Amino acid sequence: MLCFITLAGVFISKLSVDPLQEYVKNLNNLSKETLHELNLPISTIITNSHLLKKQMDDEKSLKRVSRIETACSMLQQRYNELDYMIKTQTRQETTQDFDLSQLIKERVEFIQAIYPHIKFNFKLSSTQITNDRIGLGKVIDNIIDNSVKYSKNNNDIDIKLDNHSLSIKDYGCGMDEVELLKIFDNYYQSNENMKGFGIGLSMVKRFCDSQDILLSFKSKPNVGTTVLLKFKEN
Repeated sequence: MLCFITLAGVFISKLSVDPLQEYVKNLNNLSKETLHELNLPISTIITNSHLLKKQMDDEKSLKRVSRIETACSMLQQRYNELDYMIKTQTRQETTQDFDLSQLIKERVEFIQAIYPHIKFNFKLSSTQITNDRIGLGKVIDNIIDNSVKYSKNNNDIDIKLDNHSLSIKDYGCGMDEVELLKIFDNYYQSNENMKGFGIGLSMVKRFCDSQDILLSFKSKPNVGTTVLLKFKEN
């Protein structure tokens, strides 16, 4: 009797799990196909906007094309993130060798289009690392985005890369010791008037832990915040 009940349980479980597995498989296939189909129109818009820009000389038209290029860059970023998510879900290899200083410049160029009033002060040394390039790019985006949001009265952000250490410093409202203890909590925001859900730094912490990146914060109220990332040397 016990054996029959066990077999019945296994059979029922299989009936419920198999459709779910098939659904997940079909969803993954659809995501990959959709991603592939998105690549061509994005590339076409970017290429043709560049060509149009070369043929224009009036300021209004150039500004309009520049806005199209910015929007395409944002779409390209979402494309890269979707591709990254699919690879991580299917456990594909996402690490590669690259120059961290180049990645920082790329991310700042992308963010500069969103926050043109911010002045980024660079001091970057060429630094070769082996890491998850797209995931690390999202981490840098989150840190800089926080720096901008909490620096309403100062538009300077200092970014320094030297000896496998990256520091991103703002001159904003800063945090006290109590706030620093809470920054990695999901949905926590030191300023309730800020937009967003406060999940960025918890994601940053999880990524750094998974990649053996030492993450630390230095902050003082009304002085600013410095985020430090220390990478392993190859």
